[in-house]
Amino acid sequence: MALARDGVPEATWLRAETQTSGRGRSGRHWVSQPGNLYASTLVRIRPDDPAAPGLALVAGVALEEVASAYAKSRTLMLKWPNDLLCDWAKLAGILLERERDAVVAGFGVNLAHHPEDIDRPATSLGGVDPAVFVDDLAEAFARWLRRWRSEGLAPVVARWLERAHPLGTALMARVGDAGFEGLFDGLDDTGSLRLRLADGTSRVIQAGDVFLI
Repeated sequence: MALARDGVPEATWLRAETQTSGRGRSGRHWVSQPGNLYASTLVRIRPDDPAAPGLALVAGVALEEVASAYAKSRTLMLKWPNDLLCDWAKLAGILLERERDAVVAGFGVNLAHHPEDIDRPATSLGGVDPAVFVDDLAEAFARWLRRWRSEGLAPVVARWLERAHPLGTALMARVGDAGFEGLFDGLDDTGSLRLRLADGTSRVIQAGDVFLI
């Protein structure tokens, strides 16, 4: 639990050893073996906070910062909207859900195990204690949450872009029943994805699934 200067909790954390009904985006099943990290934090949105969707980027940069300390020589990168990749394979996912003034950010990180039977490559860090990892994550998340509240989304976006796959990376975005292929063209000032299409135009993706090509 991280405390604000007035002693009021900024975020409360819960961690599970395993899950019986773990899920990712769009209700997808999330394999939940013991040894990985399954943790959630609840943030109460304040009236003067920046727009709540920016918390997805706050969660991403905090997670990447902590995971990079354990990754040694491996390459980590963020992928919009909610994935952390290690050597181009999925290492972790983040799921945010809002109910009134509360946002729950859930983190699933492959520390000891990773699934083999999914539609994209996955990997794990290996040899990391989830109890230690979540303490580090809580501290990093609290720092980035304070920056988001005091400085706005801009420094979070800047850090996210530093840690993301390069500009020009080929992506496919699926929004509802529509699919778009293009090149990664950064984020706009709200944290939405910019995709440069083959005709040279730019499309802003505010929500959807994104895949590396």
